[in-house]
Amino acid sequence: MRLRAMAVGLPEVPEHPNRVAFEGVLTLVDEPSTRAPAGARGHRVVLTRAAALGALPSLLGMGVDFTPAWDGHDARRKCGVITEADIVGSQLKVSGYLFAKDFPEVMRQLRRSGPGEMGMSYELANAHVEDMNAAVWTLTRATFTGAAILLREKAAYSNTHFALAPKRCRTLAAASALRCEEKPPEHRMRSSEPLRRDFVLQPGKETRWKSMTY
Repeated sequence: MRLRAMAVGLPEVPEHPNRVAFEGVLTLVDEPSTRAPAGARGHRVVLTRAAALGALPSLLGMGVDFTPAWDGHDARRKCGVITEADIVGSQLKVSGYLFAKDFPEVMRQLRRSGPGEMGMSYELANAHVEDMNAAVWTLTRATFTGAAILLREKAAYSNTHFALAPKRCRTLAAASALRCEEKPPEHRMRSSEPLRRDFVLQPGKETRWKSMTY
C-alpha cells in the first residue's frame, strides 16, 4: 500500500553528464533495525510509520554521501541529491540523481557491484526517543538531514537497497513529467536545508535525541 509520495520536479535534460538517476530503499518503517546504528548506545532502533510520514518532506533536496570504504557516513562527500520519497508498504523508497561526472569513483563502484550488494543508511536530527530505557529505541519524531550509500552488510537495516535507475526513453520521461505536473499541489514539496546539530539530551516526558546516523 502506498501512503504518500513527494517529489521535487527537475527539468528533463537528456544525456546530462553530471546527473545520473538512482533509486533505493532507505529504510523500513515500524520494523527494528538489524543492528544498532552508530550513536544509539548499542540499541536497535524502530522508526515509526507516523514519524517517517512526518519527516518525509525533510528528505527532499538532501544529499547522499559515501566513504571510500563504503562502510559509513561522510557528510562532506555529497555525491548526489534526493528528489523523491515514497512510503510503499514498510519500505521508505527514495530516488534522485548522482553527480556522476564529479564522482567517477561512485559510478565505478555502482557499476561493478553485484545485485543487492549496495544499501543505504539515513541521517537524522531532532529525533525523539519514546523511552531511552527500552531495549529497542522507538523514534516518534525526526528530521532527515541526508543519507549514505554503503555496502548493505554495513547498514543498520539489512533490507535497504541502492542502484542506478534503469534508463528511460525520452517519450516515457516526458509523459512522467506531465503526470507530475498534473498532481495536486499538496503532492509537490520544495525543501530547505535543515541545520545539522550535535547530540543533546533534554530531560522531560519525551527525550530528544538530536543527531543520529543509520
